[in-house]
Amino acid sequence: MHAGGFAKWTRRFEDERERRQAQGDPDWERGAALHPAVWASIQRFQVGEDGDGANLVGKADQAGDADYAQAVRLFVAEEQNHARLLERLLATGGVPTLTGHWTDTVFVRLRRLMGLRMELLVLMIAEVVALRYYRALRDGADDSLTSDVAGRILSDEQRHVPFHCERLHTSLAQLPRVVRRPVLVLWRLLLLAACLVVAADHGRALRRLGIGRLRFVADVMASSAEVVSAVLAPRPDAWPSPG
Repeated sequence: MHAGGFAKWTRRFEDERERRQAQGDPDWERGAALHPAVWASIQRFQVGEDGDGANLVGKADQAGDADYAQAVRLFVAEEQNHARLLERLLATGGVPTLTGHWTDTVFVRLRRLMGLRMELLVLMIAEVVALRYYRALRDGADDSLTSDVAGRILSDEQRHVPFHCERLHTSLAQLPRVVRRPVLVLWRLLLLAACLVVAADHGRALRRLGIGRLRFVADVMASSAEVVSAVLAPRPDAWPSPG
């Protein structure tokens, strides 16, 4: 991709930031009433959203595309906003945030192992799992404030996945053609492993949200086929618009 190809993503992130500012925050006064298992699940996802993104930003800067680096900064800001929204949601239920969780620690360490390509491949595992999780939280929480917060985050994640797919296409194109599909086969195996961990760790909450462990894993793995196609041959217009 030619330099400056990510300018459109910078504009999309900036447009979304303006729309978010105009919309304002959810009505926190409503409060939220959730099962303890769901609160515990949200606590763990909040840890995963929270972070300064410095490592990813540094690698994006080194990639030498100023538009991409700026888009990454805006992406990180959206992830930090997700952490803030989840923290505020937890606060309405009198639930504290966690200082850390082992699953997040593993993800962060994996992401920092190598360069931008590895960082994005691991990050995409978290993003694809998050798509299904926040949809379950939005549709199954039976709580208007929680559904509002989850819906806002889901809308952002639906933009994040094609954004990362486009950059990964550029990155994998630098590898020999024969290697690209095996890399993505391995990625899907790692996604399956992560998904099984999440299903085990959040199983009680997922059942409360109306989706069993196996259904959650099956749905995530089904959606990953679209991700692989988009990375191998990106068609940005083929993605459904967020919302």
